[in-house]
Amino acid sequence: MSQPPRLPRSPLEPRTERARGTAESAVIWLGGAALLFIAWKLAEALLLIFAGVIFAAGLQAGEKLLGRWMKGPYALRLAIVVICVVGGLIGFLAFAGLTLAEQAEQLAETLREQLSRLALLAESFGLSTPGADAMDAVKGALGGQIGNIMSLLGTAAGSLAGAVLVMTLGIYIAADPRLYERGIEWLTPARSRQQVRGTLGVMGNTLRRWVVGRLLSMSIEGTMVFIGLLIIGVPLAGLLALIAALLAFIPTIGAMISGVILVTVAFTVGNVEGFWALGLFLLVQQVEGNILTPQIEKRAVDIAPAVVLGAQLLFGVLFGILGVALADPLVALLKVALVRRDDSEPAAARIDGPPGIV
Repeated sequence: MSQPPRLPRSPLEPRTERARGTAESAVIWLGGAALLFIAWKLAEALLLIFAGVIFAAGLQAGEKLLGRWMKGPYALRLAIVVICVVGGLIGFLAFAGLTLAEQAEQLAETLREQLSRLALLAESFGLSTPGADAMDAVKGALGGQIGNIMSLLGTAAGSLAGAVLVMTLGIYIAADPRLYERGIEWLTPARSRQQVRGTLGVMGNTLRRWVVGRLLSMSIEGTMVFIGLLIIGVPLAGLLALIAALLAFIPTIGAMISGVILVTVAFTVGNVEGFWALGLFLLVQQVEGNILTPQIEKRAVDIAPAVVLGAQLLFGVLFGILGVALADPLVALLKVALVRRDDSEPAAARIDGPPGIV
């Protein structure tokens, strides 16, 4: 039986080892570029998934805290934490939702009144030409900024579908984290799986510590704002404190937004109350920025402040408010990955550099 004729070498097949290595490198770089492009297009969905991972880390942190006093299977403790969290949210919306909705409408009306006063003041200083058209222009320019703030708050409070998706993802991930960790390990080469497993464990611990630290900081800031506004005599103290606590999750930008709203509402009571509220805001930010956050996050994730601010700016430009809110944990996990990778390399292969950059 005659052998079939041997086909000539494909023109696409590399002829030498050097060409073959070059082709493999090109495929790797092109594949990496393609993955980055896909990640860019799916950035919003990926950030929501990462938010679900953060929620799962919070549930696991609650389970570990409960485990100090309650013995039993992991699933039982996690179920108790989930019931408490979901039940607390439902109870809060059921009993306080109507009151907060009324206060939110009152807050919007207060901001509109203050906007009109501010527009009149701007016109009196000659910042625009006299006349109704100039008045409308000033109102429109200033109103756009306040409108952006209120739109942001409305989006944060009204994105129920996104919140449900994040919570659902978090519950699924927290229920069986090893299932997803094994999936990530399966996608890595066999020789690296033990290192990947250890890195994922360190990442989980880091993320849980970060969540606990951020929730503690938010709670303290909201409590300080609530007590201070009650002492000053500013109305809507509960709603303003809740807004300050929630916006504290968004670094830098959240504090600025809550400060504008707090001071604006305080000036409706009187100039004295307004300046006291401004002082309260500055005091809270000094305590939060110079005492609480450095001490809490130093124990959770030790990252240089300049790196954190740079990441917040970069992610804010690329992905908006959600990117700013998730910049800190992303940088923390990236640091863990880089440090673990450096520790796994042989000493001769490491490049020495100045410590403490990240």
